[in-house]
Amino acid sequence: MTISLDRYDQHILKLIQQNGRISNQELAAEIKLSPSPTLRRVKQLEEQGVIEGYVALANAKKLGLSLMAFLGISMDKHIPERFEAFESAIAAYPEVLECHLITGQSADYLLKVIVKDMEAYQHFLLHKLTKIEGVSGVHTSFVMKSPINSTALPVT
Repeated sequence: MTISLDRYDQHILKLIQQNGRISNQELAAEIKLSPSPTLRRVKQLEEQGVIEGYVALANAKKLGLSLMAFLGISMDKHIPERFEAFESAIAAYPEVLECHLITGQSADYLLKVIVKDMEAYQHFLLHKLTKIEGVSGVHTSFVMKSPINSTALPVT
């Protein structure tokens, strides 16, 4: 279900995505509304599920996580039980930042993975990922540079 947003809601979402810690007072001043209706709008966006939550973005390099990769995963059988088992297993691995069931490629899933280094990647690949029943192929592309890396959705 798509929610219709007016210009105030759009501006609120843009600002909150840039700075999740912005105070209601600052937000109200930026969108040129008083604090009370601004807070009501934010609460409504939360209740409607437009705002799902708030997070802190950690610096991967400062945490020693310098190797990012995208993995195309092929499954041996295309049955719901196999996909459900894979998704359940992969959810337990903190190295996996994203998991997408995809079409149009030779892979069934696309994973975004981050680890410390190549040794950690090898351990993840050999001792975790390929141990999942049904994984029949893994194609890895290592990230060399990320000129665009945003979590903000375009709000129009």
